[in-house]
Amino acid sequence: MDIRTRYIGTLFGIVWAGLYPFLFLGLYASVYAFILGIRFGELTPFQYLLFVFSGLIPFIGFSEVLGTSVSAVVGNKQLIKNTLFPVELLPVKSVIASSLSMTISLVGLILALWLSGNFSMLQFLIVPVFILQVMFFVGIAWLVSAFNVFFRDIAQFVGVLVLFTMIISPIGYTRDMIPHEIAPLVYANPLFYIIEIYRQVLLFHTVSPSFLAIYTVIAIGTFWLGFVLFTRLKPVFAEYV
Repeated sequence: MDIRTRYIGTLFGIVWAGLYPFLFLGLYASVYAFILGIRFGELTPFQYLLFVFSGLIPFIGFSEVLGTSVSAVVGNKQLIKNTLFPVELLPVKSVIASSLSMTISLVGLILALWLSGNFSMLQFLIVPVFILQVMFFVGIAWLVSAFNVFFRDIAQFVGVLVLFTMIISPIGYTRDMIPHEIAPLVYANPLFYIIEIYRQVLLFHTVSPSFLAIYTVIAIGTFWLGFVLFTRLKPVFAEYV
């Protein structure tokens, strides 16, 4: 229902779910390749495009989840006051609706890799990686939607957070290119590990155990923390919405 409502009244309808990430890719790659002039000697232009896309996919998912889930509770006052409705499902529903573009983009990336001859059985590891990513997003959705009930400024801050996250995420550059001065910020960014795992699994057919371990801890830890805080706060939601 959320997916249909989101695109109602638009010319292309649900096609926007697949069109948006590719338009974003074209814009982002153009800025890095033509304006900033970034080049990778070992990558062809097409390979660099796939490199950028593999970094954009998790970021697009993250930005859309933040944008939709922040109002998942305050935007459903009638359901919040219904004591029989499982309120914790509202942020989960937002994550599922927001993950459509990300899922289409991921399928498109995998098909592009396979059609270009980049195939490995290790690429199927992206399935549990994707599941962990969704768990991380659900945890984030529980956290921001719950806190936004009490601190409505969070909804206004989301746009700034998304922009800041895009800047410190290695979408169009490798981790070797990260300036020493901002390295602590990049390494504290959960998307850094998601993007690196995506590229290791899909593009380079290798997995760093340390990156995978950190990524798993972040995903499961955020999911658990979000669930615990949301369930503890939800009894008083009706008083604030």
